[in-house]
Amino acid sequence: MDRESARVITLIVVDDHPVVRDGLRGMFESSTDFRVLGEAADGVEGVGMAVRLDPDVVLMDLRMPGGGGVAAITELTRRGVRSKVLVLTTYDTDSDTLPAIEAGATGYLLKDAPRDELFTAVRAAADGRTVLSPAVASRLISRVRTPVAPGHEALSAREREVVGLVARGTSNREIAAELFISEATVKTHLTHVFAKLGAKDRAEAVAVAYERGILG
Repeated sequence: MDRESARVITLIVVDDHPVVRDGLRGMFESSTDFRVLGEAADGVEGVGMAVRLDPDVVLMDLRMPGGGGVAAITELTRRGVRSKVLVLTTYDTDSDTLPAIEAGATGYLLKDAPRDELFTAVRAAADGRTVLSPAVASRLISRVRTPVAPGHEALSAREREVVGLVARGTSNREIAAELFISEATVKTHLTHVFAKLGAKDRAEAVAVAYERGILG
C-alpha cells in the first residue's frame, strides 16, 4: 500500500493556452509525486500524445480550436487507451459537462480548483475513481433527478457545429476534415444529435435544428 501511494503519477496537459500549460506543468513539477510527460495544444495532438506516451492521467481542456476535448475523449475511449481523462475547464454548463462524462472522462474539475484539490483529483483519477467539482456534481444529480425528455436535450458546441455543416450539405468525410476529427467521431456526434433532437435522419435533424433556433 505504501509502495503504491509512493508511485509517481505521469500525466500530459492538453490546453490551447500556453500560459495555462506552463502554469500546470510548474505546479505538478513542484511535487515529486507527479511527472509531466508532455503538453498538447488541441485534442487531436492530445490523442496522439496519449497514445505515444501512455500517461496515467490526461488533463484535458474542452473548448480548443483545432480539436475539442469531447471529441478527443471519445477517440481515446474508442482506441481503448488506458489513460484516465480528467477534464479541467472554465465551463460547467450541461452542454459541456454531460457530453464529456458520457464520452468517458473519469472526472471534471473547474480551473479555479485549489492546487491541493487538483493534486487529490489527479491521484484519484489515476486510481480510476470519479472526481467531480461540487458545482458539476450538483448539476449532474439534478439532471438525473429531472431527466430531459428525449428529443429536448441541449446540443453541445461541437454537435451544433456538426449539424450546421450537415445543413450545408457537407459529407461525413468533409466534416471530419474540417473539424480535425475522425469520420467515426463524426458518426458518434450525429448519433447523439439524432437522439437529442428526436430525429431519424440528417434531413429531419436539420429541420428540427432550424425549428428550435439552433441553426439561424
